Amino acid sequence: MAADRANPVIRTPHGAVRGRWERDVAVFRGVPYAAPPFGANRFRPPLPPAPWDGVREAAAFGPTAPKPPYSEAFAQYLADPAVPGDDCLNLNVWTPDPAPGARLPVFVWLHGGALTRGSSGVPVYDGSTFARDGVVFVSVNYRLGVEGYGLFPDAPANPGLRDQLAALQWVHQSIGAFGGDPDRVTLGGQSAGAISTGALVAAPQTRGLVRRAVLQSGAPEITGRDKVRRVVRRMAGRLRIPATAEAFAAADRDQLLRVQADIGRLSSPILGGPAFGIVVDGDLVPRDPLDALIDGAAPGIDLLTGWTRDEYRLWLVPGGLVERVDRLGAVALAGAMARCRCGSEVPRGYRALNPDAGTAELVGQLVTDHLLRNPLHRLAEGRRDPSYVYEFAWPSRRPGMGACHALELGFVFDSGDKPDARKLAGEGAPQDLADAMHGAWVRFVTDGSPGWDRWGPHHPVRIYGDGAPHIEHGPRDRELALWTTPTASDTAPTPELRSVVRRLRRNGALRRH
Repeated sequence: MAADRANPVIRTPHGAVRGRWERDVAVFRGVPYAAPPFGANRFRPPLPPAPWDGVREAAAFGPTAPKPPYSEAFAQYLADPAVPGDDCLNLNVWTPDPAPGARLPVFVWLHGGALTRGSSGVPVYDGSTFARDGVVFVSVNYRLGVEGYGLFPDAPANPGLRDQLAALQWVHQSIGAFGGDPDRVTLGGQSAGAISTGALVAAPQTRGLVRRAVLQSGAPEITGRDKVRRVVRRMAGRLRIPATAEAFAAADRDQLLRVQADIGRLSSPILGGPAFGIVVDGDLVPRDPLDALIDGAAPGIDLLTGWTRDEYRLWLVPGGLVERVDRLGAVALAGAMARCRCGSEVPRGYRALNPDAGTAELVGQLVTDHLLRNPLHRLAEGRRDPSYVYEFAWPSRRPGMGACHALELGFVFDSGDKPDARKLAGEGAPQDLADAMHGAWVRFVTDGSPGWDRWGPHHPVRIYGDGAPHIEHGPRDRELALWTTPTASDTAPTPELRSVVRRLRRNGALRRH
């Protein structure tokens, strides 16, 4: 259907939607890609939305998935708007040319938030900057927490990941009408969105749906089924109901969120704890996605991957946890050893390489390497197709935050003028750094190369920090080499180390807020 300048109207497979022109970009918000996941659809794989007659208004962001709010400690840094309503399986499209035949590259974005928070409506994820530069941008809402990643004996696993697959299938079928090319789709995300991206790229069901992928501060991983079951059982115990999908579906939704948030306070990226995650399900996730990708599960797909220099500071600075970990000293290092399943040689090596670092910095970098840099190195090293690696090193103007987790988002999206971007970056974020980083992402989505050498024997890493972006070769190689020792790879946590972790969680020393 032709789109007129004042009021663009596009026909999707389920009905027509009317968007808005905003600064030469056509925007369609809250477009359903699946039916509301409640009632008979609760805890079930997504179903197509019911067709509608007439033209559906698509001017405002749609409902967000049920989620608890951030604590005050985190809310001062991160925005997480909530929109009420059951029709939460929706997406948004920004396009510079909403007409069939434009065949523009497409970037599909999966938000972060530990699979329990976040949405496509976070202001920093403003897709207009990508559309301004010739990319059709799509951002997706999906089920979170127990609704999306609870594991029950009477329901399929990973419904939130299946939502994301349904959104990808919608894009493949529908994006041509918005001016996009279904054969030039880049899937990307940050944190939990990057973990999800890795799982989807490795999945057999996405063959032909994705051409490139971006993994920001998140590596492909799986969570043990027993760990997720323990979260569900703890919730069931608090609610005094059976640990089944049927019983959870009958429970009060707000009470579910309160119990989930309370149990989630014991979880921490530093020491683990109860958490939801993607599990091997024998179908969409037949095996560990990292192993699958290294073994060639996604041939022909280019990767852009990276991390921030001080990821851990978002995990520790809110609530004054840096000082608390520094006071714990050797006890915190022992807990990190248990979290990373490594022997004492690894933290001793980190201390030798960084003699002036405090305990919190050593623990933070140790866990960051375990969760992010080490697996992303393995991924780049083990694939035949091009991989490009970056490090974001510009320090926030907010005290103590450094180049923390999620700080790079305002630069990737060139949305640093948003008040919500300044919550994390502070005032005075350099526009030239945003120009460089956003431009690299646009180039990668458009033609597969962000503008520097692909990963190879010399380990080129693009550094985005103070001053001009530049290449360093193997900037983390000395630390990551410590993980290749037999002790690092083979030693499981001892009962004593597990006891340390339990004590730290009980006394709240390293809780996630």
